[in-house]
Amino acid sequence: MKLERFRKLIYSNALAKPVDVNDFVMEGKAAVSFPRNRMRLESLLPPESGQKANLVFWCPITFPHDVVIQWKFCPIYEPGLCIMFFGAKGVAGQDIFDEQLHKRTGEYQQYHHGDINAYHISYFRRPNPDETVLHTCNLRKSYGFHMVAQGADPIPTVSQCKDHYEITIAKDGAQIAFYIDNLKILEYEDDGKTYGPVIAGGKIGFRQMSPLIAEYWDLKVYTK
Repeated sequence: MKLERFRKLIYSNALAKPVDVNDFVMEGKAAVSFPRNRMRLESLLPPESGQKANLVFWCPITFPHDVVIQWKFCPIYEPGLCIMFFGAKGVAGQDIFDEQLHKRTGEYQQYHHGDINAYHISYFRRPNPDETVLHTCNLRKSYGFHMVAQGADPIPTVSQCKDHYEITIAKDGAQIAFYIDNLKILEYEDDGKTYGPVIAGGKIGFRQMSPLIAEYWDLKVYTK
């Protein structure tokens, strides 16, 4: 996939102050703050609350089929994990905020076995220590919980992280690639058959698993 083909900037958001996310939609109980002129997300519920402690923060824009999505990321506190949903729509093609769809409250099953379709990439996966000792980035396709691609997660533990990492998702038709600081982590070509049709355009949303705290900023979306 040639990222240089995606030169047309169609969305830019500094995510630096409250007004930048006035029209974003939060699902789950979470706090949004900007202590370093970067959007910081954290759950208001303890991890003992289970899936109810997790959150999704949706950008309100519906993006086209072929896009490159980029943002800067800095983990502040672990454990937990981060996910980016993209191409999100109702299973019948509705906007994800259509009143006909069930209300979502951050619980993961609502997103992979609810009434929306999406791709989603999990990264900086630091769940409970007894769950895994091998850090990976996972691409899944929903409806369903279909793991379609996996790659190693190069981001170190919080205590060893640098100031930020640039995260990139590229979707060109049926091809998807994921990068961290220009290092290709995984790629996938959707055959449009195994797990249903190729998912086209839709919304993007930041997801966090409690008790993770992380910062996001300089969000940009490009198309061809």
